[in-house]
Amino acid sequence: MTPRDPGPGFRPRAAVAMSRDAAGAVLDPETLRAFRTVCDLAPPPVLDELTTPRARSVLADVDLLITGWGCPPLDAEVLRAAPRLRAVVHTAGSVRGHVTDACWERGIEVSSAAAANAVPVAEYTLGMILLTGKRVLERARDYRASRSRDDWLRTPRTVGNHRRTVGILSASLIGRRVIELLRPHDLDVLLYDPYVDDAEAAALGAERVGLPELFARCDTVSVHTPLLPRTRGLVSRDLIRAMPDDAVLINTARGAVVDQEALTEAVLAGRIRAVLDVTDPEVLPPDHPLWECDNALITPHLAGSQGNEWRRLADLALAETARWASGSGFLHPVRRERLAFLA
Repeated sequence: MTPRDPGPGFRPRAAVAMSRDAAGAVLDPETLRAFRTVCDLAPPPVLDELTTPRARSVLADVDLLITGWGCPPLDAEVLRAAPRLRAVVHTAGSVRGHVTDACWERGIEVSSAAAANAVPVAEYTLGMILLTGKRVLERARDYRASRSRDDWLRTPRTVGNHRRTVGILSASLIGRRVIELLRPHDLDVLLYDPYVDDAEAAALGAERVGLPELFARCDTVSVHTPLLPRTRGLVSRDLIRAMPDDAVLINTARGAVVDQEALTEAVLAGRIRAVLDVTDPEVLPPDHPLWECDNALITPHLAGSQGNEWRRLADLALAETARWASGSGFLHPVRRERLAFLA
């Protein structure tokens, strides 16, 4: 079959490929109606498996797939069943789980909603930076226990967010958004990213430093590097040991980026604090000591898009579908040559 070329008046034939739970969360009825204004959308149910007779029948005529969490791999066998497929619009962040080498070899264009998903992660990070700087969680716990107000005029000068030093590990989409959100605050921002030079860091609003210096100088370090073979265990025992007393490590990236054994030892000793939206493994074993440690806040991987934030993902995917159908190309493309730097 000859692929249909996007352009004026072109209406791609599209199908949704993701888990049914993901589709129910991200693609509400209003969103599906909006998609049908820009493409001919295959009727439900969604394609949560790509080898059934029905899936093969749908794939035979699609120009575009709208993918999401739980989409099966788009391997060579699947692509043989989808001879017209030209584009994939992903309603979540990473495409590593389903966009295979076969897709790149076919020349399939890929878009991701990673930019939209970065927004709530950065908001979570900002909130935790400010809360931990003020020691809100610990002081609320003490207040609840004592039922009496503390002597606030004796608050240590280590408490507060004025001229606190915050380190950002990686100028990823999320890391850059965090730096942007930090600008209105009286904080000094340092950045480590081997692919960013001094001028670019300054333009972002940060001082570029080496990795050991980031951990040695910062009151708070926030991890935003993707998990890649070379970043596994990047936040090492030596770096954790170099952190100042009472410093905070925030991790919203991937648990395996951090040496969790070393982090656990430092947190249990009361030397540093941690805010962990991700752990290794995820979920920690029930008897792991971090669960009961007052110096650790563990949240259930909730920083990314949830609830009403799913609409942001769907809106971006809808806009990308409309752009591609018009021949304008994707505003948020995923490039094969950039995969080595992406989550």
